[in-house]
Amino acid sequence: MARLTDYRVLTFDCYGTLIDWETGIWDALQPLIMRSEVAASVTRAEALRAFAQCESRQEQATPGLRYPELLTRVHRSIAETLGLRTEPALDEAFGASVPHWPAFPDTADALRVLKRHYRLVILSNVHREGIAASNRKLGVAFDAIYTAEDIGSYKPSDANFEYLLAHLESDLGLARSDVLHTAQSLHHDHVPAKRFGLANAWIDRQRLSAGGSWGATARVDPMPSTDFVFFSMGEMADAVSNSSTGVDPAARTPGGGDRSKETDHA
Repeated sequence: MARLTDYRVLTFDCYGTLIDWETGIWDALQPLIMRSEVAASVTRAEALRAFAQCESRQEQATPGLRYPELLTRVHRSIAETLGLRTEPALDEAFGASVPHWPAFPDTADALRVLKRHYRLVILSNVHREGIAASNRKLGVAFDAIYTAEDIGSYKPSDANFEYLLAHLESDLGLARSDVLHTAQSLHHDHVPAKRFGLANAWIDRQRLSAGGSWGATARVDPMPSTDFVFFSMGEMADAVSNSSTGVDPAARTPGGGDRSKETDHA
């Protein structure tokens, strides 16, 4: 079986994996929620579920739309879904909120560890300006960043992964077998990654493998198989460090204990 250290490049989803987009989304929805008479009845789980549904539909409907404009439309759809009153200024403020979304506390330290072992690449569904603002919170220089704005479509479209693989080869001299795709979202990342035959590491921050919530991510059924599972970037960095010193990460589960290396969710 392959080991974590068999790969040369980690290709990341950024939002949900490195950046805490659920906190960012919930915070950015507060002006809409608080102006409503039913504010107290709108829960974080309900709002994130509405975001997942509305964002997925909008990305399919307008694949060439830049992410700020897409989020502006998503905000209007969320308001309608939740029965809230919005206005253009609120929609546009939500569309411009990506630079304010926070990084997870473990992200920067974990990336600095991983940078010693791999090339690091981002494949993101946001726009160039948004990822540039988020990148300043991540603590490392990435070897390449590819965005939906560059590609003209949104994950989980095949076009995004075709672009990723083509540019890994042309820009960095890396082959498909060198890649370990590392992401939180099953919908945006792991389903297409497996379709393209990529090895994958699931950063299961929502603890879906232990019965957690889907949050801001669209549901998938059946769930794809994953080659490695960690509950945080910090756990993955620890596993890579242990593997490089001869400790087998396949013998450790997220949080400790025994597990098999490959988890089949199908």
